[in-house]
Amino acid sequence: MKWLWLLMTVFIVALQIRLWVGEGSYAQVWALQKQIDEQIASNQVLADRNALLDAEVLDLKSGNEAIEERARNHLGMIHKSETFYLLIDNK
Repeated sequence: MKWLWLLMTVFIVALQIRLWVGEGSYAQVWALQKQIDEQIASNQVLADRNALLDAEVLDLKSGNEAIEERARNHLGMIHKSETFYLLIDNK
């Protein structure tokens, strides 16, 4: 009878060790959950950026105002009837 109790105790301890340390353990599940949460946050940032880019593409496709704004801001272009003034800040 003592051998049976000893065998059962060893069996239960072995199962507990696997539960806390082995493959599929609580520590591994917590680490994987943390990685999932970080990936979800990263995906949300990228989804927000993609939404902004989609809105900009639609704006560029739909009207000339967005194209003119980009030409003015990024390429330094001016309209025929405008005068360009360059202000230099003296420091």
